[in-house]
Amino acid sequence: MYIKPWKVMSTFTIAASLLITAGCGQQQASGEAKKKEDYAVPVTDYTFDTAGNMFAYAEFELSGEPLAETLGLNLDLLDPKKRNKPTEFDYIAGIESYEYSEEGMYEVVEKSGLGLHLINGPIVEKLAKEGGKQTPQILEERFYKLADSTGYPKEEIFRNMYPTFMEYSSGDPHYVQKVDTSEYAENDDKTYTPVYQVDFKTLRWDRDKMSKTLTPAAYGGAFLKQALWTGDFLGGFHTVDKDEELEATAADQDKDPNIRLGVSTADGFQGVVLAEEIWNKLAYIRDGLFYDAKTKQLTSGAGSQYNPANGFVYLPHEIKVTEEGKDAAKASKLEVSDSRSLLRDQWMMLWPASEFYGTTDQRPDNKNVNPAFQAVFDGAPFAAAPKENTDGTAENDVKAQDPYSVNRDVLLQVFKNLEAMHFNKEIGAFISTNDGQKQGDYVDSFDAGYTLEALRIFQRAIDGLPVGYASGADAQGLQTEEGKRAIEMMKKQADFMMDKMMTKDGLIANGFTVGKGPDEKPAALEAQLGAIRGLTAAYLATKEDKYREAARSLYNAVDTKMWDKKLKVYKTVDGKMQYTPYTAGSVSAALRLALLNLGNTEADKQQYPSLDKETVISRYVDFYNRVIDGPSLQEGMQASELWDTGDSYKKGDKSGNTDKDTVPQVQAGHGKYGIAPVLVNVEVKNKQ
Repeated sequence: MYIKPWKVMSTFTIAASLLITAGCGQQQASGEAKKKEDYAVPVTDYTFDTAGNMFAYAEFELSGEPLAETLGLNLDLLDPKKRNKPTEFDYIAGIESYEYSEEGMYEVVEKSGLGLHLINGPIVEKLAKEGGKQTPQILEERFYKLADSTGYPKEEIFRNMYPTFMEYSSGDPHYVQKVDTSEYAENDDKTYTPVYQVDFKTLRWDRDKMSKTLTPAAYGGAFLKQALWTGDFLGGFHTVDKDEELEATAADQDKDPNIRLGVSTADGFQGVVLAEEIWNKLAYIRDGLFYDAKTKQLTSGAGSQYNPANGFVYLPHEIKVTEEGKDAAKASKLEVSDSRSLLRDQWMMLWPASEFYGTTDQRPDNKNVNPAFQAVFDGAPFAAAPKENTDGTAENDVKAQDPYSVNRDVLLQVFKNLEAMHFNKEIGAFISTNDGQKQGDYVDSFDAGYTLEALRIFQRAIDGLPVGYASGADAQGLQTEEGKRAIEMMKKQADFMMDKMMTKDGLIANGFTVGKGPDEKPAALEAQLGAIRGLTAAYLATKEDKYREAARSLYNAVDTKMWDKKLKVYKTVDGKMQYTPYTAGSVSAALRLALLNLGNTEADKQQYPSLDKETVISRYVDFYNRVIDGPSLQEGMQASELWDTGDSYKKGDKSGNTDKDTVPQVQAGHGKYGIAPVLVNVEVKNKQ
């Protein structure tokens, strides 16, 4: 029997969320790959960048099972123990890309301790105050209620979790004590489930090496991962007796005692836990992380009632946290250390808030809401929104604490600030910075491009169109004013890219300075990929073919001029091949778009060899094999892996690499005690 990590969990003890702060060293992993390669992919920086990792893993998720299934794969054929079956591409997409994404999220929000503990979340504290109880008891009761809503056995809830509601900007992903790989349960295939998969006590990171700052890109990146997986896990119902997925046809299906929330018992429970973390995150942001440019103080957001013309109130780039509490970190003091509004911060909040809006939407006018989502937010296990906040007018809106209302307030305020603080109406482009008083003068191609994708998801969400994995589906929208403004800004930014930022060699400039013109520095890969993402978003939102053709032309130029035929990787800038999580995520996205939206069709006048399906798939396979997994256990961006990507545990096997690939098990990875399954920075080099 194949057992997922969360299928065999021991009793939940919230008070045992321990922090372990022993020292951390370095060592070589055992079990080197046998094949000798003519290239090297050494790690250049182990620092865990929360924003970059969560961004990359969001793109990996979308380029995982959903992509493979769209291209015709029967997901039942996938088996982590059958490497490269049914094809190498299917295995990499459906197993590696997808599962790396999921496990990376859990490391951050449930295992590492990289942030503020959910026991101190504002919703948990509110419930404790109202009930006259202590927060540990309230959180335990909430977890039991969430388990009941999904039919999940209480005795199988993870032990020694460290659920976070606000994540820090960076940390050191090396473990600080020996990971407990001893046997918890034996499986039918003679493998065993190690203790660390059900008890997270030994998976903490070094608290002294965490950057205890709150940046919108970081907590927004974690929010994005949580929102995407929440939508995936809670998008259907399941039966209790057979744990079979059921299509959602009505919001009250879960009134049947044999039907519970979520596409399965385990996934449903994970989904509601993620929603609980998101709910507390949003309440904390809405009620205290906005910055008033006039008073220079942190304050609450006003959502639909906010008018930027009366003074900017926005999410600042960086807030320093002073912690209290050893076992469950709480913020005793918040201090704004960088009050600028950065475009990257804003689009990395707009995107997840839009995704979650599609999950929590309770507007009667929206006929496209999944009934399974409605069942989650109908009062149990999550509070329903007041009718004033779900009708067609904003004038009567009230401040409320339910998930829909707090998310809507954050979403609308971020959108309004994106328009008022970052969109330059004179040139029709998004500016990278605003100091709270005035706008800067630089248009960054990567961030402007991804702003278009965030706006595309926003427009779909606010107009009541499907988001998540179904964000490409056609449907009848609500034609809101906000949606219309989003489309208008998207078109202007895309036109600006095409008219003002393209270079003579067919690439796009890294950026554009107002009053001066486009950058003349060597073209960076990230800039190209961000622009491809943005132009494709403009096409999907408007159906105007000129944007698709521009994206196709740019993709072809990248493949022609930046692909190293010998090493089979993309050059990142000026002949070098230095990869950060942002680079990796945008490569994954561009390859997915090439397969789904930009590939050659019979109707295309221009047939690019680079956009033939077989060519794109070969690039995808090379990218994951060479850059992400790397040529040896000490190389590649994916620092380690566990169970769901094929590396099982067997008695007597000390290799730390039972599937014989080039990614070590967590305890055998880089460092004295191993390293979390996350992305690190690398550089691809030719050995000769």
